[in-house]
Amino acid sequence: MNIIPNAGKSRKPMGAHPKKKEAQHRINENITAQTVRVVGENFEPRIVSIREALALAEQYELDLVEISPQANPPVCKVMDYQKYLYEQKKKAKEIKANAAKTTVKEIHMGPQTDDHDFNFKLNHAIKFLQDGYKVKLQVTFRGRAIIYKDQGELLLLRFAEGLGEYGKPDQMPTLLGRNMTMIISPKSQKK
Repeated sequence: MNIIPNAGKSRKPMGAHPKKKEAQHRINENITAQTVRVVGENFEPRIVSIREALALAEQYELDLVEISPQANPPVCKVMDYQKYLYEQKKKAKEIKANAAKTTVKEIHMGPQTDDHDFNFKLNHAIKFLQDGYKVKLQVTFRGRAIIYKDQGELLLLRFAEGLGEYGKPDQMPTLLGRNMTMIISPKSQKK
């Protein structure tokens, strides 16, 4: 009978241990200071020994949480730690949900765009700015149209002037290869 060592057993690489999630705060018996300043909602702040602080937290059926370890003596708060963590997570989620995600809308033109097309694109840009989007204006020079760089720059500046009450330019027209671009940000964020 052949016996294969460690057959069927999964092996972890040497030194690979599951990472423990380090606690943000020291709580209850994990607090190392001998004396602490205790604060809480139901009593006056005072300096006591760690034993008295733990007894006080136990009396209110709450946790003793070290909130300022650098202070002398460290500051500990009597609170419901799980509820505190839950509220912190909830706040972080709210902040993330409310964070403005800036989207850039692009409008493309040629250097010799006529007045009707110009006004049509200007109205679209106004709508985008009112909705809180940034607008990237781009004039593309095809073939020999590159000789009309001045017309492209004037067109972008005229466009920025038409959007004056809705947005402000982040940058002046810049030529990169065959494209001249300009970015306009909304003056007031609605989103």
